[in-house]
Amino acid sequence: MADLKLTDVVKSYGDVNVLNDINLDIQTGELIVFVGPSGCGKSTLLRMIAGLEKITDGMLEIDGQVVNDVPPSQRGIAMVFQSYALYPHMTVRDNMAFALNIAKKPRAEIDAAVDHAAKALQLEPYLDRLPKALSGGQRQRVAIGRAIVRDPKVYLFDEPLSNLDAALRVATRIEISQLKEAMPESTMIYVTHDQVEAMTLADRIVVLANKGIAQVGSPLELYERPRTEFVAQFIGSPAMNLLPGKITATGDKTQVTLDAGGVAVTEITTTEADMGRVVNLGIRPEDFVLAEGDAIFEGAVEIVEALGEVSLLYIPAKLSVGEGADSANQTHLIAKLPGIHGELKGQSVRLTADPSKLQIFADGVTMRT
Repeated sequence: MADLKLTDVVKSYGDVNVLNDINLDIQTGELIVFVGPSGCGKSTLLRMIAGLEKITDGMLEIDGQVVNDVPPSQRGIAMVFQSYALYPHMTVRDNMAFALNIAKKPRAEIDAAVDHAAKALQLEPYLDRLPKALSGGQRQRVAIGRAIVRDPKVYLFDEPLSNLDAALRVATRIEISQLKEAMPESTMIYVTHDQVEAMTLADRIVVLANKGIAQVGSPLELYERPRTEFVAQFIGSPAMNLLPGKITATGDKTQVTLDAGGVAVTEITTTEADMGRVVNLGIRPEDFVLAEGDAIFEGAVEIVEALGEVSLLYIPAKLSVGEGADSANQTHLIAKLPGIHGELKGQSVRLTADPSKLQIFADGVTMRT
């Protein structure tokens, strides 16, 4: 398979700049997921890698070869689109074999490749069916199989599950994960807006924002150690709460006094120069626990959403809101507690959190080193 490297890549449409200074190294065997808000350039970047969009500036290398001007068909790349793009008059077998037939491969080689992909994707019973006789999940598997038979250097997936219902998304996501395990040397790049897909499939996640890369890291690294408020609020659902305040004690146990009146002691180290600095305290909803004594936050619960295994408590609060926040987090602090807590609606609650889970952001950037 292949390594892939983007160096100072830029994409513009006339005077409109879409992506700036994209630098990224992808190693053989990695599954990289691009995530970000709508319009951030995820699919555009994927299409530049595929050769379907021209790179305005910068360099794209596959296995050490610069491919900026190499046609898509010669890049050793296979792409799975959001729409299945299957030929409706062809059977599953013929759809999967189409690219190999065009390349005039020997019939025995084509049949072996199709049978191998069909077995891996559990499509053997459907090889003689037309696409209209398949479910959405089966059609997407055919589209993936069409990519597999080409044995490409790099697989590209452009939101392949977005047209499926919730149950099929889960099933097909598991199948893609199993497929990756079965092809450990395959390099895959996957675009999605779904955080669950990103967190469960990726070796590393690339968060795109503001025409560039906001952060690259493993799913847990981005979740536990976000570099910016944007990443902190974009990764995770519900979004991280950002409570405005200022630093009132420094050292290796930095203290933040919140505008809402609570006090939080963190495990973040600061210096005397940070005393009095205006910051935002970041707390993920699931890190809150009910407190009997000292509390970081206290307020009356306005709404309780009982989801079965957890309850979401919505408490009116003045919060700082980054680009990654959901709309509910603009006016309410959200606490995610295990179990059913309908009895808390209308009640005043006191909330605290483990100091090791707390984040401090100054000027939108983390103070955790």
